[in-house]
Formats: sequence, structure tokens, C-alpha cells
Amino acid sequence: MKLQEYTTSAHNFEECMKCTVCTAYCPVLQVNPLYPGPKQAGPDGERLRLKDPYFFNYALKYCLNCKRCEVACPSGVKVADLIQSARIKYDTHPPKLRDQILASTDFMGTLARPFAPIVNAVTDLGVTKKVLDFSLDIDHRRTFPKYSGRSFESWLKRRSKEQAAFPEQVAYFHGCYVNYNYPQLGKDLVKVLNALGVGVQLLDKEKCCGIAMITNGMAREAAKHATHNVEVLGKAVSQGLKVVTTSSTCALTIRDEYPELLKVDNSAVRDSLLMATRFIYEKLEQGATLRFKSGYHKKIAYHTPCHLEKLGWGVFSERLLRMIPGVEFTLLPSSCCGISGTYGFKKENYEASQAIGQPLFDQIKTIHPDVVACDCETCKWQIEMSTGYPVLNPISILAEALE
Repeated sequence: MKLQEYTTSAHNFEECMKCTVCTAYCPVLQVNPLYPGPKQAGPDGERLRLKDPYFFNYALKYCLNCKRCEVACPSGVKVADLIQSARIKYDTHPPKLRDQILASTDFMGTLARPFAPIVNAVTDLGVTKKVLDFSLDIDHRRTFPKYSGRSFESWLKRRSKEQAAFPEQVAYFHGCYVNYNYPQLGKDLVKVLNALGVGVQLLDKEKCCGIAMITNGMAREAAKHATHNVEVLGKAVSQGLKVVTTSSTCALTIRDEYPELLKVDNSAVRDSLLMATRFIYEKLEQGATLRFKSGYHKKIAYHTPCHLEKLGWGVFSERLLRMIPGVEFTLLPSSCCGISGTYGFKKENYEASQAIGQPLFDQIKTIHPDVVACDCETCKWQIEMSTGYPVLNPISILAEALE
């Protein structure tokens, strides 16, 4: 697919009234003086870039794409989209080998899965981390996610007849994390939806949502993934199915980034893609019930991922967790954990990544929960590495609490 020419009209930068609220809410600007900030990098910079591409600033690479500037903006300016679109159009530097590796999640997952125990052991070694630090600028202090020896797709395929027997069906966009790293989350979703009388179907050969490619200078490859995924989702939607996902970033990317950054039309499927927590909550609101264990008790602190906050759907996870009997619930203050997908793995970003997340880490340690709940896989990696507390998706907590 050929990327459509970038246009600025969709990003409404002229609506910026220079209030600098986005600057106040930017987590990067607080810790990294090299970053010009969302107002200067976004609407202010766009006015200059339209006059002459010379004004493109390579410091835009420090943007997390956390979307907190867009959540804060009173005028609804798509500040982060302006920044990422400028990077797509004007950044002429080819992605480094490191960036290509970090962005190629399907390829790396397929490669690692048959050798998962060996890969996991080797990437845990200090010498491996030092080699990656020296050769690829992947920071040696970063903990790598573990790979699973079996994919979620193979697990669900073996249960396709069983799932087809349920009176209601949904399709599941599981994403790379569930398929290659943590199939248990997908199994937990199946358990919860089955308890509601809903069967789960696989999509027809979904691909990575493409967010890592977008942020690592591989927009054309991301657009190919987007086009493929829209077609795949379209097949499910044409059968009358809702599509659910357990990843806040996958949801945001497919719903918003495809049309805004990649110029891929998703209008036929956008409204049919929901976070699983929203789908479950709406089912319960319509009269469905879940039976929970008696005697279940857990102290839970809930962190709303930045991308879920942008979607406005964190409330569904919060309400589901609050309705579990025996849960002592704390809603953590709105903040960024700092990892932003592959961003925090890069040597040049590691210190800033940890500094951004430090207030969140301190808050979690003060509360001392049994578990932190979060709908984002990379937030999970960051919080577990930086605090030592276990992190579970709200879906897994629901599954654990079911009778």
C-alpha cells in the first residue's frame, strides 16, 4: 500500500490557543531538557514546518506518544498526532537495526517461541544485556519480557468447537503480547466471557497492530499491517461480531492511529472494536451476572494506562474491579509509567523513562497492594521491574475471582 500524502487539516493545529496546558501535563518535558515540549513540537512547530521542512526538529523523537497532551488540551488539538505525523513525513533517518528488531514483534515472537526457555534464560544473563547495550543501545538495566513456548492461537484453535457452541460470539484481537508472551491473559478472557455465555473466536490471521512500527520510523510497514487488520476485522464485523481486545494500546492504535497517522480508512470497523472490560461491563449492565468466590480478598491498586485514558475507557476496568466482593480498591493518581512500548528499552531514553515513572512507583510502594491492575502490557513490564509488585490485567483478576 502507498501511504497517502500527509495533510495538516485533520490535525486542527490552528485551534491551539497557546494556553500551554499540554506543556504542563507532558511527562517528558519534566525530565528531559532536550525535548522542546508538545506545544512547541506540535502546533507551533507545524506552522514553521509548513513554511520550510528545515524547521523539523529531530528532538521530536523524545515524544512518548502517551497522548496526555491531547487529554489535557481544552481545544481538542491532536498534539501528539501532529508530532508523530511530522516524524513520519520529515524524518529522513532510516530506522536503526535496534529499532527494526524492537518494532518487529510478530517476527521476533515467531522466531523466539520454539526456543522460549533458552531465549528467556539467555536474555536474563547480565552478559547478554551488556552485549545488547554495547551493540544495539538497548539499555542493560531493562528487564526483557518472557516468551511462551506455546501460542494463544494454537490453544484457542483446539477449543474452537467448544467455543462455537455458545449462543453469543465475539472475535478477539489478542495482539502480540497474548500470543507470544502471556497466553494466560487470553485464557482468562475466554473464562470470563464463557461465564457470561459468550464464545470467543480468533480473527483470520491478525497482525501486530503496528504501534511499535509507527514510533520506530517504519510507517509504511505499519500501514501494511493496518490495511491487513482492517480487512480481517471487517470479515468479523460483516458476520455481526463485536471485536474485543485486552490491550489498551492495540485498541487506541486500531481505532485512532490508523486513520490519523497512517491514513488507513477504518470507518467500517472502528466502532465495533472495544476493550474487553467495556464489553463485559455493558453485558453486566444489561442483566448478565458473574458468580464470584466467597472469601476472596485482594488489595488492588489500579493504574490507568495513558492510552486507555485517551480512549476514556478506564472507568470500565475500575467499575469491574470495584464490584468484586472482597476487593480493597485504590485508584492510583493519573500518571505515566514512562515505558511507552519500546521507548523505555532504548539506552538514550532509559533514565528519562524511569524518572517519568518514579512518582507512580513511589505511590504503589506507599499503598503496598497485593497486586497492581493495569490494561497495558508494557506498563506491566515497567511497574513489575521498577517496584517488584505483580501486575495483572483486570480481566485476569476477574477470572481469578470467579467461582
